[in-house]
Amino acid sequence: MVALIGLGNPGGEYLKTRHNIGFMVVELLSKNLRAELKPGKGEYLIAQSEYGGKRLLLVEPITYVNRSGAAVSQLLSLFPLELSQLLVICDDVNLPLGRIRIRRSGSNGGHKGLASIIYHLGEEGFPRLRIGIGGGERDDLVGFVLEEFTAEEKEVIGKAIEQVAEACLVFVRDGLQETMNRFN
Repeated sequence: MVALIGLGNPGGEYLKTRHNIGFMVVELLSKNLRAELKPGKGEYLIAQSEYGGKRLLLVEPITYVNRSGAAVSQLLSLFPLELSQLLVICDDVNLPLGRIRIRRSGSNGGHKGLASIIYHLGEEGFPRLRIGIGGGERDDLVGFVLEEFTAEEKEVIGKAIEQVAEACLVFVRDGLQETMNRFN
């Protein structure tokens, strides 16, 4: 079993914002795998599917990004997953627009959603896939991540979301090392 956890904020006002790129990836996977996201037994939406001979969970915490750890903790209390079977998908202001970085573990890198997950799990040892949204040099990062992508950015981000969705399926089928070899 593998869980792909996309970070984002619930609600229509956040739907297309930079901080919701994790949700965008999970929703694309949900559509492509014909797996409908439904309320779970915690503060998350979940869809279950099969891919590459493995059971797959698509997850969107609905706790808001900064409290994502509570939802991940709830998920892990119901599903017997090792941390290596998780892939957390989130935005990264310190990466150029559309750039992908996959890591086996690590610090939160300033991302409050990752910080929340690390806090609730009590460790950093879970894979994460970051998608660059740029903007790390800005003074008002909160405002920036809660804005929608500009018209020029949408094409780049659309391609990145498709590439990340493909990387997620490689992670499910072939594991983390192969995913890192192909997409980093």
